[in-house]
Amino acid sequence: MDPEKYQTILFAGGHGTAWDFPKSAAVNKIGSAIYENGGFLAAVCHGPAALLNIYGSDGKLAIQNKKVAGFSNAEEEAAGLTEVAPYLLQDQLAASGANYQEGEKFKSFVVKDGRLITGQNPQSAAELARTLAKALKQDS
Repeated sequence: MDPEKYQTILFAGGHGTAWDFPKSAAVNKIGSAIYENGGFLAAVCHGPAALLNIYGSDGKLAIQNKKVAGFSNAEEEAAGLTEVAPYLLQDQLAASGANYQEGEKFKSFVVKDGRLITGQNPQSAAELARTLAKALKQDS
């Protein structure tokens, strides 16, 4: 994949992404290149796990000091998976320097901070898509 040909990348969720995305050299490289080229990083549910190792050319995480959403600790607890997940995404995002934002459990909640667009849970997918489409339209 040539990241020069893309304006955005969307990281969909699912618990498996918490294991796979942060450790993936391809995710980190492609996400970083798209962001550095002025593109958007979008992620929903557990998809923001991808953002835990996407760095800018300044050596800082793309999420550092940015408002982000992702599957909340309360939602993880309600799902009964706090002991199954490798970490609590909310805690990990905050520990990585993001300004975690939380909406109501299992209700659509999307945060846009510059070229970073994140949704809290599966219910946020449609709103995230609309927010991303609008941002891409304004950016072109």
